[in-house]
Amino acid sequence: MKRTMLTLFASIVVSAVLGPLAAAKQQPTNDEAIAAITQFENDAVKANLAGDASFVEKNYADDWTGGFSGGIWTTKKSVLADAKDTANNKMNSEQISDLKVRIYDRNTAIATYTDTYDGMVRGEHRVKTVLSTDTFVRQNGVWKEVAGHSSVVK
Repeated sequence: MKRTMLTLFASIVVSAVLGPLAAAKQQPTNDEAIAAITQFENDAVKANLAGDASFVEKNYADDWTGGFSGGIWTTKKSVLADAKDTANNKMNSEQISDLKVRIYDRNTAIATYTDTYDGMVRGEHRVKTVLSTDTFVRQNGVWKEVAGHSSVVK
């Protein structure tokens, strides 16, 4: 009985010490998080140019919302529908610059950048430069974009 109690006590102590260390190890460092969000934003441009709707499907949260520079709110569902409608939606060129990523509590991030593009958007040819803000949350260890907003540069 004494040996069982000692073993139980030792297990509790080891768990109390190693548990927080294991949890900390699973959390990305700020540098890792910044690198992941930077990669995300660059991959988003590549997906836009390729007309790859799977990027949105995989990387946007199901409840994603966006405010676009044309003055409309969009959802993940409407962005996916636009991406699949290649007759009315196609990027000819796109480039982001001035990308800055800020990390909050290791599970929330904000990316701001300038996006310059030339493309067909909902049947209208647009050539614009916009200021954009994307909000990210780590869900089950994976960064997901939960909101985005863009405004036309003056």
